[in-house]
Amino acid sequence: MKRKFRWGLFFFLAPVFLWLVLLIVLPQIDLLIMSFRAEDDLGDMVWSISNYFNFFDEPIYWLTFVRTAIYSILVTLLTFTIALPVAFYITKVVHPRFQGFLTLLLLLPFWVSELVRVYGWMILLRESGVVNHFLLKLGVLGKPVEMLYQDSTMILGLVYTSMLFMVVPLLAVLDSLDNSLIEAAYDLGANMWTILFKIIIPHATPGIVSGSIVVFMLTLGNYLTPNLMGGKNSLWFTEQIYNQFIASFNWNQGSAFGFLLLFLSSIVIWLGLKLSRQKLGKVVQ
Repeated sequence: MKRKFRWGLFFFLAPVFLWLVLLIVLPQIDLLIMSFRAEDDLGDMVWSISNYFNFFDEPIYWLTFVRTAIYSILVTLLTFTIALPVAFYITKVVHPRFQGFLTLLLLLPFWVSELVRVYGWMILLRESGVVNHFLLKLGVLGKPVEMLYQDSTMILGLVYTSMLFMVVPLLAVLDSLDNSLIEAAYDLGANMWTILFKIIIPHATPGIVSGSIVVFMLTLGNYLTPNLMGGKNSLWFTEQIYNQFIASFNWNQGSAFGFLLLFLSSIVIWLGLKLSRQKLGKVVQ
């Protein structure tokens, strides 16, 4: 019986293991090796760390790197600020019979690809789009305004595309919060902010950290939304990586940039876990 169980477990885990090794581990190792390879004066490939030093030679590289990190943190904070009231309303305010329906409404936009959702925002916000049309009809605007290709629009798109990954962990942790704790706090004279910071947020901390990690990493590595909604001036670091791989065919430099981005995400996540006093094993459960 144990032997059958072991064979069953092996066949169950084998596809997952092969997927991890062939599509994630081996390509990452290959990119890491390429990031330490560079051409010498004779055109031969040699071991070098010059690809990483080139990052500091051009201000556009490290300025875009810092800008991407700051905006990714900002998007994570905004996503959390919006997602927490939504998750609390669904789990604690609305009648249980409507919770499934409201959760389904949150999931519906994510049944289509990110490209379709981004183009939907572009149709709404472009100069000849739906928003400008109604504002002109209502007399709010005298002429159409270009709302796309701005940092604020890009942040809006990033928050929208990341919202689900923050809401779902918060739904899970807030659903386990005992309503009597909130009622008892009200009976003892606590106000809304005290309940929020003393009961709700401490209880939801694992879900907050889990959702923040996912949102931050997805935002940091996003290419489509900044490129389409931010335009040529979006200055997102993934575009620099894309240019090195596709435009310049410099895979060694692109690999180095990719690992710099991976290093950045690891450092920020480590700092977030330390500040929140959470363990990675707990927040990913």
